[in-house]
Amino acid sequence: MAGTRQNNGDLRAAVVGAGFFGGLHAKKYASLPGVTLVGIIDIDKTAAAKLADEYGAEVFTSVEDLKGKADVISITSPASFHYALARDALKAGMHVYIEKPIALEVIDADILMELAEERDLMIQVGHQERFVFAEFGLLSRRATPRKIECVRAGPFTGRAMDVSVVLDLMIHDLDLVHQVAPAPVEETEAVSKVVHGEFEDEVDARLRLTDGCEVRLLASRMADERKRTMTLDYEDGRVEIDFIARTLKNTTKADLKSAFEASEEGLPAVADDPLGYAIGAFVACVKTGEDVFVTGGDARRALETALGIIEATKVSSSETNAKNVD
Repeated sequence: MAGTRQNNGDLRAAVVGAGFFGGLHAKKYASLPGVTLVGIIDIDKTAAAKLADEYGAEVFTSVEDLKGKADVISITSPASFHYALARDALKAGMHVYIEKPIALEVIDADILMELAEERDLMIQVGHQERFVFAEFGLLSRRATPRKIECVRAGPFTGRAMDVSVVLDLMIHDLDLVHQVAPAPVEETEAVSKVVHGEFEDEVDARLRLTDGCEVRLLASRMADERKRTMTLDYEDGRVEIDFIARTLKNTTKADLKSAFEASEEGLPAVADDPLGYAIGAFVACVKTGEDVFVTGGDARRALETALGIIEATKVSSSETNAKNVD
């Protein structure tokens, strides 16, 4: 496997992005045994220096400058830079953790996966709520839901304005939907609202899968209050999850476990620290050579569905405009 280590055997980690998410990634790496945070990159040199100083790391000016100096790297920059930065990191021989989405185009996701395979490197993508669903026990169910409803909404923050709310928020739920209901998407409908910028701020989407499962997803970054729920209807009952209220209701025959409770070992609840569990798992896979839990292929599928929803909003908007003209 590509990548080298320090003499002390620690895995050397770096983070691109010294903003909110970059700070979280840096903290997680710095807290892991057997890992040394060695580098921070950000176009804001002051922010990069501040974060680097906090953890005893060094400021680098580019991903290429980290070649031979870092084994793993997190890409936490705005989504429109994910592809180029991840591509450069893979070419420099680093295993890459990419915050979602993996890229903005499916072809770019394919290129990243090809690069990783050619260089025997790993890509894990930041759909970390997959770890929460695994803890619930929902990913191990053989039964698939007949209907799914997802709501992910919150007030406007001004973050992630370089992409649609579909690629910012809804894509989390799309990954989860594809895990619990793996059938291909057959039909896509969506309507949207654009208020704060160039891209969709609220999207209401409906998917029909080839096995008949119906999925409704609402994502909004212009809501009055935070709301994060998912309801899954199975033939043997219903599962209702409220991530804000921290509740799991289950009327199915499945013996589900709450991800809102601390582990018996005293570790934080998975739902309280999904990023910590995700980065810990990524580091473990790099060390052992085992497959990552959230692969580039998984992220590609979520991206493809997300782009289909965005295209559907444009079709819906065009049809509405045509009716108004008539």
